[in-house]
Amino acid sequence: MATTASPSLLVPLLFFARLSGLAVALLVLFWALAFKSSFLPSSLSQQDLIYSVLHPLLMVIGFILLSGEAILVHRWLPGSTGFKKLVHLSLQGVALASGIFGIWTKFQGKDGIVANFYSLHSWMGLICISLFGAQWLIGFLNFWHRGEVRRARINILPWHIFLGLYTYALAIATAETGLLEKLTFIQTKRNVSKHNTESMVVNSLGLGLALLSGFVILAAVSPKYQTLQTKLVYSQTRCLSS
Repeated sequence: MATTASPSLLVPLLFFARLSGLAVALLVLFWALAFKSSFLPSSLSQQDLIYSVLHPLLMVIGFILLSGEAILVHRWLPGSTGFKKLVHLSLQGVALASGIFGIWTKFQGKDGIVANFYSLHSWMGLICISLFGAQWLIGFLNFWHRGEVRRARINILPWHIFLGLYTYALAIATAETGLLEKLTFIQTKRNVSKHNTESMVVNSLGLGLALLSGFVILAAVSPKYQTLQTKLVYSQTRCLSS
């Protein structure tokens, strides 16, 4: 019997992924621009303030949002496989550059390198960007470079997908620890109320990142189409189990 294909949950998942991504971008922009004093005391130079504000902008918008969009390229972008690979590789390359530059901004602190890399957030960030760089290089050598044989690409593909999703999830977890670290500093060192506007913005940003990661990962592993036969089997299984 022939089977017909119908759209899966991919379309709504992509919609909610973009919606949550837009919300995350607006929240981090609002936080960085409206609460500049939370990033560095006013006694420090304007250059130090710029570096401090650039860090969350580059890591969230440039690294997390772009890498998430790169993950979804193969799920929605029309065109040939080679074209999709090019867009995927390019977006991941821009995300990697944003992540490296975002970490570089932390090296510009007045206290030096070691003073800015002591926390769980900083350690996770270094591990995440290292894995991301290795993943990009492996992807370039095995899926874009024409010298690799097809069998090698087939064997590496499951690991490439796993490492890509794992690194993306690690980036989200790293951002969450950074938000928690910053919020703790704001509430303790500056004696700011836990219910003030900035606390609500940071908490909302953390929630938005958690929702974003769920939509992106689910869309990445969700099939594009669901056959009628699959639906019938699922319905029969439910009937037998009830």
